[in-house]
This record gives sequence, structure tokens and C-alpha cells, in this order.
Amino acid sequence: MPKARISLASADIDQLNEICGAINDIAGKTKVKIAGPITLPTKKLKLTTRKSPDGEGKASWERYEMRVHKRLIDLGVDERALRLVMRVPIPESVNVEIEMLD
Repeated sequence: MPKARISLASADIDQLNEICGAINDIAGKTKVKIAGPITLPTKKLKLTTRKSPDGEGKASWERYEMRVHKRLIDLGVDERALRLVMRVPIPESVNVEIEMLD
């Protein structure tokens, strides 16, 4: 049976989990087989800069980190279910890719 693979990525984990919950609800209502959400490894983007702008004084550092959380959902293909998934409101901070598999 063909299926759709939905990959989600975001720096905001709350919004990501909210969308995963919405897709789970749709799968439950349409009685479509679902696998996931599978958590993929979190990518940590780190940036370290000097606090002092001119290089004088104490060598103190600022450390910044952005975490990119990823989820993977496999959904059995049903035209109605896919239409409902497409209508889920997705915030700008969440990256969504839908790919069809055989």
C-alpha cells in the first residue's frame, strides 16, 4: 500500500508537537494507518562570540545555541486524509515536506 512520508523540522518544539498532534487526530478520524511521530536527532547549532567589542579587557564569551527538532510521520495514503493534512495551519517557523512512497 502506498504511503506518504511527512518530515517536520522546527526550532520551536511546542509548535512542532502541536502539528504532530493535529496529524494524529486526522489519522484517527479517517482511520488511516499511521507510524510516528518518530523523533529524529536534534541538530544543535552553536555560536560563540566575544562580549567585548574592541578586544580590550577580560576575555569573556557569549554562547548561543539554536536547536532544530525533527519528526517523521508515515501516513497511509487516503485522498481525504491527505487533503485534511494539507489544510492544517502551519506556522512559518515549521518546515514541512510531504513525499509519496510506494
